Formats: sequence, C-alpha cells, structure tokens
Amino acid sequence: MRAGTLRHRITIQHRSAVQDPDTGAMVEGWSDLVTVWANVEPLSVREFIASRGEQAEITARITIRYRAGLDATMRILHRGLVYNIEGVLPDPRTGRQYLTMPVSGGVNDG
Repeated sequence: MRAGTLRHRITIQHRSAVQDPDTGAMVEGWSDLVTVWANVEPLSVREFIASRGEQAEITARITIRYRAGLDATMRILHRGLVYNIEGVLPDPRTGRQYLTMPVSGGVNDG
C-alpha cells in the first residue's frame, strides 16, 4: 500500500463506560481508541423514508494500515460524520498489510 493513498485522518472509537459530568453516574458512551491515516472512498448515498422523515444512508470503504483488535462493534469519525463499521476485511495476500472496512453512516450515531 502506498502511503500517498492514506490522506484522510480518521478516529476509531469503541464503546466504554464514561462518567456523566452532570450526575457523576457511569453511562455507556464512546471513547477514542486511535487516530490513524486512511483512504476514505464514498460508494453511494441511499435516500429513504423512515418513520420520522427522510434520511440518507451513506456507504463508504475505508482502508487503513493493518491494526489488530478492530471489529464491527466500533465506529469511525471522519470530517464530522459517524460511520458504523460493517466488517473488517484483511488484505487477501498476507492478511497483515492493510484492512478494508465497509462502513455506513448518516442514520444513527453508531
């Protein structure tokens, strides 16, 4: 993988217990795991009518250098958008050079 194709900064987050600043109670939330360079390729936008109005689901493909421990329970932040990770696919040759993650976003917060 050429380094020049990894030109976008993304933040990968995982679910964790965080302290609510108002009540002090521990609540389920998102914490930053790592910020890495990536290639973000938008694939499509699908408009649909939901029960609460019109929404858009954005699908993309995000490629990063290999990193152990990533899974579909995590989410990605890129340019103010939240993407749900649909799967984590290792490269077909060695399985340890890069990861490709099909993602969806625009419908919820992960």
